[in-house]
Amino acid sequence: LLITPYYNKPTQEGLFLHYKTIAEQVDVPIILYNVPGRTACDMLPETVARLAQVDNIIGIKEAFGTLDRIKCLVSMCDSDFAILSGEDALTCESILAGAKGVISVTANVAPRLMHDMCAAALTQDRETAMEIDSRLAALHKCLFLETNPIPVKWAVKEMGFIQEGIRLPMTPFSQEHHEALRAAMRQAGVIS
Repeated sequence: LLITPYYNKPTQEGLFLHYKTIAEQVDVPIILYNVPGRTACDMLPETVARLAQVDNIIGIKEAFGTLDRIKCLVSMCDSDFAILSGEDALTCESILAGAKGVISVTANVAPRLMHDMCAAALTQDRETAMEIDSRLAALHKCLFLETNPIPVKWAVKEMGFIQEGIRLPMTPFSQEHHEALRAAMRQAGVIS
């Protein structure tokens, strides 16, 4: 999983050459990661489509944040190129629109529900997928009340899977958000 370079804001040609050069130097499968909200660098669908032709570039985690971007990528890339949602709240609709799956934050807290929702969407069972996703909607939102991974670390600690603690520059999850995330976790059925 290779994120777009941050800070220097390369051109689309610079992005293409960057990823192509890396792909030519390694023999492991590469998944591109586009998350302009964190990097200030947006890899456009045209660039992704070019990179999809490089042998060991096998997919993209797309976190641009719109369903239209997912649909555009699906239409521009071959079906064997894995378009993966990087936005939990858009995952259900993204898969129904042709994405292959998700690299998920929510799945750390509700893995069974995320799996079942994705499985239903992959078979185009819209009704089941949407019903499960509606149970996850508050969780998708509340896991981003503060910068990821702060809320998800707190949630899995609340579930008893890890001890309390987070490394700087991340700080502990603000008390003011605890009950909202607990309520979302109860709605998803991961705590009682």
